[in-house]
Amino acid sequence: MNIKIIAVGKIKETYMKDGIGEYLKRLSAYAKIEIIEVRDEKIPEGISSVQEKIIKNKEAERISKYIKDGSFLIPLAIEGSMYNSVELAEFISELALKGKSDLTFIIGGSLGLSEKLLQKGNRLISFSKLTFPHQLMRLILLEQLYRVYRINNGEPYHK
Repeated sequence: MNIKIIAVGKIKETYMKDGIGEYLKRLSAYAKIEIIEVRDEKIPEGISSVQEKIIKNKEAERISKYIKDGSFLIPLAIEGSMYNSVELAEFISELALKGKSDLTFIIGGSLGLSEKLLQKGNRLISFSKLTFPHQLMRLILLEQLYRVYRINNGEPYHK
């Protein structure tokens, strides 16, 4: 399976880079993973809803350049479907059985994703009702994908 993660912003913290690197290494036995970082927009103090929309649309333009036609698009959004780890594993397995071998996960910036990208998604997924920093979300997503493959291959994983 080919998995692309398009994420707004760069990872600057060494500990975060180390964690991401560890899960990328572990996942390499199961899938081809590509991470694409797009530049985030500066967010001014006291931003209006109109400015917020403009910023999200600019980031969406950058993200859209990397979305491959035919890829199953999964934006991460708080209003998306929630799964436990086993349910997520079943969902990914079902996609593979249906011939969906290219998955693209999208992680927005500090303001989230534009409506246009959310509507373009084949399935919105939420990892929690909590809000996470987008840098941490990248690590959480990789850990859960690793867990998905362990579950789907009948290998032990922490419950």
